[in-house]
Amino acid sequence: MPPNLTGYYRFVSQDNMDGYLRALDINVALRKLVCLLKPDKEIIHAGDHMTIRTITSLRNYIMDFDLGKEFEEDLGPVDGRKCQTVVSWEGDQLVCEQQGEKRNRGWRHWLEGDHLHLHMTAEDEVCVQIFQKVK
Repeated sequence: MPPNLTGYYRFVSQDNMDGYLRALDINVALRKLVCLLKPDKEIIHAGDHMTIRTITSLRNYIMDFDLGKEFEEDLGPVDGRKCQTVVSWEGDQLVCEQQGEKRNRGWRHWLEGDHLHLHMTAEDEVCVQIFQKVK
């Protein structure tokens, strides 16, 4: 049975956000700004339904979905694109595949103790973020 990721997580660290954003064709000024942000995550996990809120001082992004069901995701707040998205479990990892203009786009979340790990991919770039569970 996969873990329940429900909780609030504070940003700890990140690596290669600039490379990831460059792969998404984000302009240099916005890349610099985003690299300074320290997002928090709030996850609500109830059965096969999940809501993931990414909370920053610039803007928030809410992803609300049913596991294993494809949906159109509007990534306008991120990079202005739409894609077909499916989120499902692979073992203990929550895996998101985003089909659209960019190859190899998606992310995976998993827990190690009270740390939430996030690997985001686009093209050949990988951004790694780590969050600490607080409640």
